Amino acid sequence: MAVTTTQTLRMVFKNESGSNFTISLDNPRDNVTAAEIEAVMDLIISRNVFLTGGGALVSKQDVQIIDRTTNDLYDPA
Repeated sequence: MAVTTTQTLRMVFKNESGSNFTISLDNPRDNVTAAEIEAVMDLIISRNVFLTGGGALVSKQDVQIIDRTTNDLYDPA
């Protein structure tokens, strides 16, 4: 039994149809800054890296770093 903590970086974009498109990355660097993340998002948009079902990505919608703690209470013998 153990307690583990993980982080996920979630970048949300709007595509041409107005729908959200999310890119999630596990275990981002501890000292990553909002400015660095926004610069990468701008680069993804300007280089048209992803084409979604709703078209190209056109704007940044949201950025989150999500902390998740898991407390494993039972391990089978």
